[in-house]
This record gives sequence, structure tokens and C-alpha cells, in this order.
Amino acid sequence: MTTDAEEPTLTIDELAARAGITVRTVRFYGTKGLLPPPVIGPRRVGHYGSEHLARLALIEELQLQGMTLAAIERYMEQLPPGLSHHDLAIHRAVVASWAPDSVETVTAAELQRRAGRPLGDDDVERLTAMGVVRPDGDTYRIDAGLLRLAVQLLDVPLSQDAILAARKVLIAHSRAAAHELSQLFRGEVSERAEEDVKSLSAHMEPIVVQALLTTFQRSLKEEVHQWLSESGAGSPEGGSDEGRSA
Repeated sequence: MTTDAEEPTLTIDELAARAGITVRTVRFYGTKGLLPPPVIGPRRVGHYGSEHLARLALIEELQLQGMTLAAIERYMEQLPPGLSHHDLAIHRAVVASWAPDSVETVTAAELQRRAGRPLGDDDVERLTAMGVVRPDGDTYRIDAGLLRLAVQLLDVPLSQDAILAARKVLIAHSRAAAHELSQLFRGEVSERAEEDVKSLSAHMEPIVVQALLTTFQRSLKEEVHQWLSESGAGSPEGGSDEGRSA
């Protein structure tokens, strides 16, 4: 885990606008300890950064899952210290995966709010190609669980073809893993009542998802480290042996 290297540059008004909430809500979350304090700049103006945005996105996702403010406070308190906005995005992805598939119809203004940033026509076309957004007249059908993650891909220096190819690889392997795990668990629950099976699934799903994400992160770090070593480029930034075993 690494901290964000970029300097916080957003005022509280800009942070609230990017997150789609009010300034009063940002301040309220700060008093509850859900957000770290801003960096105080010239003229005593507080500045916020990507970590604050990522925390607000995680809080929003927890609220969508029906968690109370007290439960959200407990969840955030249990997060390891020093999480970067990338780490927080992974936590949000895990939380989003607990929910059933959700497709919603939203207006153009709501799409921008959910995305957390302005979207141009090219951005919407790329999100449409990813299968996350589908224009429907004056509105849009969105995959609510994947929208924020897809928006992050807009800034990744990869071609659209490469992103779609990566999506196919991830879907194929995740489905294969899900099938094998379901076959494994099926042998354990074959004699149980339907409600017991549902209860076991509800408890196991977030645990399995977290395990898959952790395993994938470690495997990807190893692959990148090996790739850079073979190319003579050295270790990736922050990719020491200690970091790779974390």
C-alpha cells in the first residue's frame, strides 16, 4: 500500500461537486472521521485530493448497500492506514460486488454525477463500448456497479481494443473460477436446506471476492516485476520485494 503522491488541489466546493454531494456533507463526514483533514494551503484554504474522492465514492457505495452511518464508521475505522486512492477503489469494487447486478436508467446530468467527472461524447462512446453505458433516447442505461471503475479506465493509456480484450480475459477466467468454486461448495451444501445454502452464499461471496482480488493483485505485481526485470527497466515504482510480499 502506498500513499497518493500527487498534491491535493481541490477546494471543498470542487470536491463536493466532483463527488455529487453538498459541502455541508463533506464537512459532516470530516467531523465523523470518515475523511482525513484537508491540506491547509496559502490563506488557510483547505485542499483535498484523490484519496478524499476515493473515500467519498466508497462511502457512497456502502450507503447503496444499505449500511447505516454507524456501520459505515465501523467499516472505515477498520481500513488499514495509508491506503492510496487505488487501494480504496479496490475496496469499493469489493463492496459493489456484494450487490446483485443493477442496471438503472439515468439522465445525462445524473450520469455525470455518478461518474464523478465531466464526460464528453468520446467518453460516453468508450463507456458504451465497454458495455457499461447504453444510450436510450434522452436517458442512459448504466451498470451502476461498474460505472465508476469504467470511468477510471478512461484515463488508462490503453487502446479501446486492448481494454475490451482485457475485459474478455477477466470475464472468462472469473467465470471459470466461479464455476469451479461453486462445484466445490456444492458438495458441502448438497444436503442442506435452501435457506442454509443462501445464508452460506451470502457469507462466502464477499470473502471469496476479497480472496480473488488479493490473489490477483499479488500475481499481477509478480508479472509486472518479472516483465520489467526482463526488459531491464528495473523494479516498478514502489515494487520492492517487501511490497510484493505484502
